[in-house]
Amino acid sequence: MKLLVTGGAGFIGSNFIHYILSEHPNCEITNLDKLTYAGNLENLRDIENDPRYHFVIGDIADRELINNLLHGGYDTIVNFAAESHVDRSILDATPFIETNIKGTQTLLEGARQYRVGRFIQVSTDEVYGSIQNGKFTEKSPLSPNSPYAASKAAADLLCHAYWKTYQLPVIITRCSNNLGPFQFPEKLIPLAITKAWENKPIPIYGDGLNVRDWIYVADHCRALNLAIQRGKPGEIYNVAANQEKMNLELIHQLLDIMGKPRSLVSFVADRPGHDRRYALDAGKITQALGWKPFYSFEQALAATVDWYLNHEPWWRKIKSGEYAKYYDKMYSQR
Repeated sequence: MKLLVTGGAGFIGSNFIHYILSEHPNCEITNLDKLTYAGNLENLRDIENDPRYHFVIGDIADRELINNLLHGGYDTIVNFAAESHVDRSILDATPFIETNIKGTQTLLEGARQYRVGRFIQVSTDEVYGSIQNGKFTEKSPLSPNSPYAASKAAADLLCHAYWKTYQLPVIITRCSNNLGPFQFPEKLIPLAITKAWENKPIPIYGDGLNVRDWIYVADHCRALNLAIQRGKPGEIYNVAANQEKMNLELIHQLLDIMGKPRSLVSFVADRPGHDRRYALDAGKITQALGWKPFYSFEQALAATVDWYLNHEPWWRKIKSGEYAKYYDKMYSQR
């Protein structure tokens, strides 16, 4: 099995690469990553000399680069590459359009031209928008409420179009919120852990009652592996662990694990267009592919807290901006 993984230096992508290499001894992975602020080669330092793993720095919207890579022949593309932070998309949507839409189309066209056997589009529950009651299924209409979510919805529609028009074997997965090792510290859980460790206020939007469904990243990686092995082209699979938590409830639980006071919570003005609740029905992937989560939320949160507390140098370097400056220089010299 020969895979091109895009965005593999990020949070979920790096966990996925580790998982695939451990599960498939004979596989070969090329990791294409632009190494923007959230891409970190430290996430993959332990496998950088593995002969099955190759790293290429570059942009998925670079058509010449994509064509040169795909000319070598790949069984599967797994597209993690995306601008993914909602707050950043509110400040400036342009990078989200360039990477999430234009970049995905460039990959799709390359996959069509070079007859890639399978294209996995890693999407998000945010394309559905907010839901007050019940859960979204794969047939629910798309109703994104942030520039980030809109760019991911557009990418999903392009994937669907390439399946319908060209019969490109595309599979779309839409996952709920992930937690686990290597997540960039601006996201809620690692932000809260690192702030609490330093006894600093933890900002919580609005009243803190927004609800998210959480899944441990390793469970997400297993679902993606099944989609590669047994997923049906043209299908969409929701991936969720049915573990809903209000943001405030989550942070209280995290602080209790760390032995920190709940008074560290600091409520701040809500962000524009903040979705109240996400919830996915994952029955389809369970029935069709036999997937189900292994980790409870309590196990996942405890493991995540433990990882960050035992990898303080990793997140301190990121928060200092050292890696961001290094990667900017590296990319300019490509």
